[in-house]
Amino acid sequence: MVTQSHPTAGRRAEAASLTPQALASLYRKLRLIRRVEEETARIYPSDKIKSPVHLAIGQEASSAAMCEALRPDDIASGTYRSHAIYLAKGGSTAAMMAEMYGKDTGCCRGKGGSMHIISPEANVLGSSAVVGTNIPIATGAALKLKREGGDRVCAVFFGDGATEEGCFYESINFAALHRLPVVFVCENNGFAIHEPLSKRWANEDICSRVAAFGVPVHHIPDGDALAMREASLEAVARARRGEGPSFIEIKLYRWREHVGPAEDFDQGYRAKAEAESWMQNDQVARIGAMLPAAERAAIDAEIEAEIAAAVEFAETSPFPAAEELYANVYA
Repeated sequence: MVTQSHPTAGRRAEAASLTPQALASLYRKLRLIRRVEEETARIYPSDKIKSPVHLAIGQEASSAAMCEALRPDDIASGTYRSHAIYLAKGGSTAAMMAEMYGKDTGCCRGKGGSMHIISPEANVLGSSAVVGTNIPIATGAALKLKREGGDRVCAVFFGDGATEEGCFYESINFAALHRLPVVFVCENNGFAIHEPLSKRWANEDICSRVAAFGVPVHHIPDGDALAMREASLEAVARARRGEGPSFIEIKLYRWREHVGPAEDFDQGYRAKAEAESWMQNDQVARIGAMLPAAERAAIDAEIEAEIAAAVEFAETSPFPAAEELYANVYA
């Protein structure tokens, strides 16, 4: 069955059981992701950041809302566009910034860069630069969780392009067959790099393809953070009860280029006008406006201090020693 969210779903969720504490927590995640990404974009042209960056500006709602439904001991897995997932799940801002700088204090000792961030402490499984490869790995992690017993859950994030990989369907089928505690989250921003979904699929309905495996699906067409939170809570609760996987497709829109810090509306594959409605529906501003002004200002100030400290940490940390080039190399 397809659960179809619509523009009023977020308002229903907002009016239902969202506590002030939950609203503040959601806003903090959204705002932290946005500001870290903006600071990354500001620093990037200086060449201090040593790896390519795939920014999630405009796409914060999926990670922030999904991670609101997860516990600290749950697992999250992402793609190369994974800053948002890492931060929303509780990864260290300082360690991530140092990793992008290529420093020894980074979350991968400076060897992974932006596309391969990981946090065992926050149960961030690690991200992959190869499209779709994190999906079977996360499904395997969910198998591990099931065999351990308990009620831990794994959430795996990927773009619409990854749904065109064979391992996506193999993983969906395997998870459904074995009733694994995994939530598949498709962050559908409409493009596989520069190629729109309409040029890649005769039928653009991703949810119907997943539903054919008997997996419950949720479709959120407007990037609504509150609707995403509602769907995430339902999917995670289902997984904890041992009822198997769920699939959430949330339509989003990335504001920056596929890779890099700039806009790319002059490249001919999309127009600025196409993005304007999404920018006007900015979920960071929308959720922030629901908080008292003083509380929002306090959260903003705390985030700015955290980011400033992270940048200072990255700036002053040492690069890895030369002999590190040969450490952890097995072949």
